[in-house]
Amino acid sequence: MATAAANDSDDDFQSRGQKPMLASQRAKQNNAPSEANRTGRMGGYFTLGYKEGFSQWWANVPSAVAEHKVMSFIPYLKKPPTQGQTGTKPPTEVPAASTEPATDTTKATAVRTYSNSDPFGPRQWDSKLVKLSGKNRALNEFSVERYEEETEQNLVMLHGYGAGLGFFYKNFEGLSRVPGWKVYALDLLGMGRSSRPPFRIHAKDRQGSITEAENWFIDALEEWRIQKKIDRFTLLGHSLGGYMAVAYALKYPGHLNKLVLASPVGIPEDPYAVNAEMPDPADSTLANEITQDQGETTNGSSASLPDKPKSGDNNNFLNARSKAEKTGKTGDKSPPRKPLPKWLTYLWDANISPFSLVRWAGPLGPRFVSGWTSRRFSHLGQEEAQALHTYAYSLFKQRGSGEYALAYILAPGAFARSPLIRRIGGVGRQMITRDGSTTSSLASTEQKRENGYPIVFMYGENDWMDVSGGYAAKEKVKDEKDRIMKTASAEEQAKDEGSAKVVVIKQAGHHVYLDGWEEFNEVMREEMGEVSQREKRNKLGTR
Repeated sequence: MATAAANDSDDDFQSRGQKPMLASQRAKQNNAPSEANRTGRMGGYFTLGYKEGFSQWWANVPSAVAEHKVMSFIPYLKKPPTQGQTGTKPPTEVPAASTEPATDTTKATAVRTYSNSDPFGPRQWDSKLVKLSGKNRALNEFSVERYEEETEQNLVMLHGYGAGLGFFYKNFEGLSRVPGWKVYALDLLGMGRSSRPPFRIHAKDRQGSITEAENWFIDALEEWRIQKKIDRFTLLGHSLGGYMAVAYALKYPGHLNKLVLASPVGIPEDPYAVNAEMPDPADSTLANEITQDQGETTNGSSASLPDKPKSGDNNNFLNARSKAEKTGKTGDKSPPRKPLPKWLTYLWDANISPFSLVRWAGPLGPRFVSGWTSRRFSHLGQEEAQALHTYAYSLFKQRGSGEYALAYILAPGAFARSPLIRRIGGVGRQMITRDGSTTSSLASTEQKRENGYPIVFMYGENDWMDVSGGYAAKEKVKDEKDRIMKTASAEEQAKDEGSAKVVVIKQAGHHVYLDGWEEFNEVMREEMGEVSQREKRNKLGTR
């Protein structure tokens, strides 16, 4: 497997500062006139021309159509299923996935691919809008399963802030190759093509507001799980989805068999973010999400990262021998922190989301979005990049909802107000009933502690999210396990499955699942295979 391997050059690798090159800079190197030179200072940043931007705004492509276009790039799936309902909006007509008519606008006709056209088939692909209890609550779902195979395990994928399940389009095919697995991707409540109910916080205290904002998302995930009759599953969350995955694991224990956190936000502790009396952070690595050019990120790699990991390194980034793994601190070697503009801090505190600016911009909205998409997808082909730009804009322009949770969960600069580093040790260690259900009120004799499960922290080689947070969290997980095992019986020690490791995907940035999708899929297939083997051993009563 081509994950980052162990060697003694850990400090050398972590000392490399990120040097993102913008599209306009590359044009200058190639002696080509930059957009900035042609249209002014801001032209090089917002790469989409005014005329093109107006045309996109006027076309007003529905998000269902935009999602369908992105999904059409999935290998072996020529006509992807796409349900036409986006939240509570009127159904959108999308290209038919088959000749069978859809009788329900919240469901698409499932598509099957067979071995004559799909070398890893047969598989069944599906798209649904899953309605939840209450008013205007529903989750957009895309799934792939092994047709004519019994589903033994389930993988659930959660996207990051403001994104959608379509961004996982390079992962569905690769991950659904694993025998016995069904793969789900969900749009978080109030984001993507899920419904967008009004977001309101009723709590008056700081911690209460944080908890209520988290519950808004994870309660919907738990209700979805119950509807699907899924007992245990592997949960993969990217960025904000990773943060919510941890929150879910802590509130609803007993249902996960592995947790994969892909460049999760909110792990490190920042004294400004967690103290209400202090001013907000003055700088952050968040700016790299906008300025980092993925064409440069995916074409550059560290010479200290060999193609194959050394045996016995457990896939830990550079053999886990660095100070970062022991302390979670890298000093001057962490990703570059850039000063936050005062206007950004003001808008963040006022809970004015970046998508509000896109909506307010009207005809300029597509042009503003191009400032991000032109860099985020610069490593992809033109047609794919255009499809993702259209998809992103179609999501960003929708009515604000879940996006307003950001200011309650993160301080300006993407530092958590309730850092996960304080809570990660409790993942897989919560009290549940003897039959496996959640409890908080039963007597101790009727309870047992979770046996733990593997936690994987995954980062990109050029990630603006600081990998040292993953190392610090890994140590917290280990310390909590050591503490519990000291008083555990021999039987409890034998049953314990808790572990943690850090994996780094080469030639990838924050969006590891997209930048380094081939290696990401390979890593995930191995992690899924480990779950299958472990769960089979547990059923047989052998370890």
